[in-house]
Amino acid sequence: MRLCVYGAASSSINQEFIDKVEQFGFQLAKKGHSLVFGAGKNGLMGATARGVKKAGGYILGVVPKFFDEQTIEVIYDECDELIQPDTMRERKKIMEDNADAFVVVPGGIGTFEEFFEILTLKQLCRHDKPIVIYNLQGYYNELYAMLETATDKKFLRKDCLELFKICDDLEELFNYLENYKPTNRSIKDMKDG
Repeated sequence: MRLCVYGAASSSINQEFIDKVEQFGFQLAKKGHSLVFGAGKNGLMGATARGVKKAGGYILGVVPKFFDEQTIEVIYDECDELIQPDTMRERKKIMEDNADAFVVVPGGIGTFEEFFEILTLKQLCRHDKPIVIYNLQGYYNELYAMLETATDKKFLRKDCLELFKICDDLEELFNYLENYKPTNRSIKDMKDG
């Protein structure tokens, strides 16, 4: 399975997050999965890639050319394949098209945006791939609470909370991904409008 991992690029993250996500990357490859990611060398992106590489897994990195040209982010230099599109929109599309599933580890604005875009696409029935939030140290507790508030106030259908799994346990995470059954829902099941 090709797992697209979204996560932080920051190099100032607490080491405990880095260690846990590197272990996740290692397990990802040990279980025979490959990595699709944003090609960053630092932060949780780099941690995932280092774990995958240590276990001998395949890595596809996708990063816009301007990241390299403007030194926005240090690029992970051990990708098996590196694709450099022109724009962020192209980057996300390539990552989505090359993924069988999505895992969201802790991150900032870019990670939030990637999660909400892939969740929205699933709500709109543009894909039916599994999405998992790896909720290390309760990082995403408030995000989940916000989504529950949105359902309570009728801004979001309760079924939308079933479009992804949130967990803090690696065994549970991989069990969900590896045993995922498509939802086969229609847009009318998921969205008012």
